Amino acid sequence: MQSKTEELKKRKEKAKLGGGQDKIDAQHKKGKLTAFERIELLVDEGSFEEIDMFVKHRATDFGLNKQHYPGDGVITGFAKINGRPVALYSQDFTVFGGSLSEAHAEKIIKVMNMAMKIGVPVIGLNDSGGARIQEGVVSLGGYADIFLLNTLASGVIPQISVVMGPCAGGAVYSPAITDFIFMVKNTSYMFVTGPNVVKTVTHEDVSFEDLGGAETHASKSGVAHFIYENEIETLLNVKRLLTFLPQNFMDKTEDFEFDLENLTPEKKLNEIIPDNPNKPYDMRQVINLLIDDKEFFEVHANYAENIIVGFARIGGMSVGIVANQPEVLAGVLDINASVKGARFVRFCDAFNIPLLVLEDVPGFLPGTEQEWNGIIRHGSKLLFAFCEATVPKVTVITRKAYGGAYDVMNSKHIRGDFNYAWPTAEIAVMGPKGAVEIIFKKEISQAENPDKELEKKLSEYIDKFANPYIAAERGYIDDVILPEETKIKLVKAFRLLKTKVDKNPKKKHGNIPL
Repeated sequence: MQSKTEELKKRKEKAKLGGGQDKIDAQHKKGKLTAFERIELLVDEGSFEEIDMFVKHRATDFGLNKQHYPGDGVITGFAKINGRPVALYSQDFTVFGGSLSEAHAEKIIKVMNMAMKIGVPVIGLNDSGGARIQEGVVSLGGYADIFLLNTLASGVIPQISVVMGPCAGGAVYSPAITDFIFMVKNTSYMFVTGPNVVKTVTHEDVSFEDLGGAETHASKSGVAHFIYENEIETLLNVKRLLTFLPQNFMDKTEDFEFDLENLTPEKKLNEIIPDNPNKPYDMRQVINLLIDDKEFFEVHANYAENIIVGFARIGGMSVGIVANQPEVLAGVLDINASVKGARFVRFCDAFNIPLLVLEDVPGFLPGTEQEWNGIIRHGSKLLFAFCEATVPKVTVITRKAYGGAYDVMNSKHIRGDFNYAWPTAEIAVMGPKGAVEIIFKKEISQAENPDKELEKKLSEYIDKFANPYIAAERGYIDDVILPEETKIKLVKAFRLLKTKVDKNPKKKHGNIPL
């Protein structure tokens, strides 16, 4: 028995070395951790239970029959993060460059299938050169099997991808289907085709970083939801994200203790909105004064900055926040902001996370570039997402709510549960000046002093329409509230909505305007 035990120990020690000490050293020289080190940093100490440690590939071509490494380039298993169970896989770049083989794919598929059965999040630590070329179509088939499971698991369990190295070709599509993508500055890349192929086909000379680096995907493409300076910071923020999420679509998020009785009005909220309605302000100031402990976990912070999305706690409850940002493009909705917001709303709805909408929107961004690139189609994604969502939905209009954008931003008409407005709110078809120039065009043009007449009509219009009271008279606004009272109102609203039940008509699925 002792000899058998010793053999098992030796096999496990060999498996933990991956591609060998020299390859581990090379990984460290690049500023990257090994697959095992990443897992140890991410999960609760001593909680990781590995499966399929001894799996090896079955390929024999191109000398692969002489190269066998236990685990075949990916570590899979189960662990706890913040005391809650998760499934995970971590690709090992020291073994065949982390390339995906048939056996490698089967390991990932097994752990994902189990994650769906037991209802726990799945986290993929990606560090792979792509499909293993020597295996040809078999490795490509392995990717397709993973893509299918990513799709089937979507909306069932949270799926998080952490890109910690190269991610090219077919390898990018698994992260793209998952809910959130983390990237590391200077060491992680994602692209369908690398710089060399780009140069050959399009004659563009571009670096790895510019083509598919973390900052490119965080600010230009919107592929990356989060980027951080190094792997340690990245993994710590994966743990932080999980604190806002449930385990699966049937679960609820964890509530923290909160003392509502001792919550006092927040006077600073009364001072944020400028007297000049065209002057910008930072909506993050509003967010920080409404949430618990000023802990806002922003998603897509560097992309489509005219809309803000992210997670926070209000009254101890996890909520998703969607807010217009008047400081960027006056907070208008454009193509990128609409898609960013829609994706976030649908995630929150899929996993029972209530939504808070902070609205200050002058409309949709005009112009040929937006129209020709499909602002109608893309803008309707955000509308579709809010209409479809059945989770608790609360809106606060802080200032402007103009035109179709008023409807889109979780208005009462699309099943907003509680819709509040500050006294500074302006709810109308369009801004006062544009409205007056249309309504009174003839009178202004025929007046003895057109400028004076315009000013007079503008003053009349503002007094009558640039306020929240007509909407409140109709019941489209449930209450006009003092800014300082907002958090108290929100905590009470979300607590009341805990037992909300809303349903969509029975169907296979809707057809969102992709």
